[in-house]
Amino acid sequence: MSQLQPARGTHDLIGAEHRRHHRVIEVARRIATLYGFEEWATPIFEDTRVFSRGLGDTSDVVSKEMYVFEDRGGESITLRPENTAGVCRALVSNGLTQGGLPRKVFYAGPMFRYERPQKGRYRQFHQIGIEVLGAPEPLADAEVIACGWQIQQELGIEEGTILEINTLGDAPSRDAYRAALVGYFTGHAEALSADSRMRLEKNPLRILDSKDKGDRALIADAPTIFDHLTPEAAAFFETVQRHLTRFGVPFRVNPRIVRGLDYYSHTAFEFVTDRLGAQGTVMGGGRYNGLVEEMGGPATPSVGWAAHLL
Repeated sequence: MSQLQPARGTHDLIGAEHRRHHRVIEVARRIATLYGFEEWATPIFEDTRVFSRGLGDTSDVVSKEMYVFEDRGGESITLRPENTAGVCRALVSNGLTQGGLPRKVFYAGPMFRYERPQKGRYRQFHQIGIEVLGAPEPLADAEVIACGWQIQQELGIEEGTILEINTLGDAPSRDAYRAALVGYFTGHAEALSADSRMRLEKNPLRILDSKDKGDRALIADAPTIFDHLTPEAAAFFETVQRHLTRFGVPFRVNPRIVRGLDYYSHTAFEFVTDRLGAQGTVMGGGRYNGLVEEMGGPATPSVGWAAHLL
């Protein structure tokens, strides 16, 4: 009989590799605890609506990458592709939205996405992350970023890594920016990839996240959101930057960062490095002010980040 191998897109963690993996989680857990975070553990599978509502039907994760199945009771179940939506669901279903906010949550565990396996990408991967639930102030955005930066410093991986930040603005800012993008990309629709032409109708901001070479050339000349920010949204972003400077976190503004999920608003950010060959993302996240409401809870402005481990 032939030897059985790990399922495609998965791998074993054995010996030194497992020790490295465990050290990253332990360092992240220790630093997060210093910042006042408590650890939560949520199920690795959820009602599919947790992700289809929260992540957005136009996101690649929901439209292409989720492991969805019907259980024997006829319920639609999804292996979690990320954990922010699950943490927000846990906040609501455990009755934690009234009083005691903000909640500062740390998590670590396996996630699942049906992606084409390649270097650095697996169908089962591990993730660490933090979420501050119920914090509308820009100080919270800077605090979660500073926590992530300190974790990288403690692990000795900060060299060659830079924080890139952007704002997606408030709802009026995004509406105005969406109209500007539709106008611009409609004029170049024939040159867009098939995926981006679809996004043009449903969510034009997602075009900015395209990796297609032809799309990237068009994106370089696309409008930026900074011409469409309300005074309130502009002030929020300026305050985040001021706090980052005060915390000693180096950064640069990148107006093309939108992240890959639909729930982000205001701050979006990525720690990127060129030490992986091509530019890669070490950790990324942002503010999501409407996600808890999507889970059936009250308005609960929140912010966080996640980092993928192999």
